[in-house]
Amino acid sequence: MLRGLTRAGAGAVESDERLIELAAAEGFQAVDIDAAGLIKRHGADGAAKWLDSHGVVIGSIGLPVEWRGSEEQFIAGLPALTEAAAGAKALGCTSCCTYILPSTDWKPAHFMAVATRRLRICAQILGAYGIRLGLEFVGPHHLRTAWKYPFIWTMDETLDWIEAIGEPNVGLLLDAYHWHTTGLSEIDIERLKAHQIVYVHINDAPDVPVEAVLDNDRLYPGEGVIDLAGFLRGLHNIGYTGVVSQEILTPSMPSDTPENLIRRSRIGFDRVYEAAGLAPAGR
Repeated sequence: MLRGLTRAGAGAVESDERLIELAAAEGFQAVDIDAAGLIKRHGADGAAKWLDSHGVVIGSIGLPVEWRGSEEQFIAGLPALTEAAAGAKALGCTSCCTYILPSTDWKPAHFMAVATRRLRICAQILGAYGIRLGLEFVGPHHLRTAWKYPFIWTMDETLDWIEAIGEPNVGLLLDAYHWHTTGLSEIDIERLKAHQIVYVHINDAPDVPVEAVLDNDRLYPGEGVIDLAGFLRGLHNIGYTGVVSQEILTPSMPSDTPENLIRRSRIGFDRVYEAAGLAPAGR
């Protein structure tokens, strides 16, 4: 499994290029950045050389389409999706991810029908470029009632939806925070096949009742109460070999320097990988 970083938890990093440099300096092997943007600044060959020179790959890109809003918004975003997919393919990135909010102001049956069609279209576009689409279920309890109607928030519901979407390149984005807040265990991961997982996020949670865990109050790996050793063991045991990317959502941007925050992240990764019996985890 490759160690990865998103910008969430890395502090005020001034550019994707600087994130790549800092990630490489601490032994991270992947970053989540805008591949098309890197190509615009450096050209396809220059961007590839920049990544190669630092021993870093692009782990995943975000889905640049508003599939939860109006039809006009959705259609307007499709050209950007094509551009993003082309950029990702040019730099060897094979994952694109989005999240599913656990409640909605749409009537749920209508939203399910519309969103299924839209995500199928996105998956088909991505598939033409050899890219998989990862869907992330969101577990924190406070978001289950943030909008009018309940929607999907469990792993099994998400797997059922993936089957309904019906495209072979769609799978799970499995996030440790949502795994924790929906009461899952190592055994639940071991029910999966590795090919069902497109991408993985890692983070930690404070020592509060699981019902009180807030989505934007995350901790660095190894600093909280999530059984990250079990989480990583489960992934290892089913043969997942993709990226495990840190995502630390907080109420405000951390005030420490990116250098210190990414070093803190590396220490956390070392700690939880060692606890899982997986050290040195690619270092």
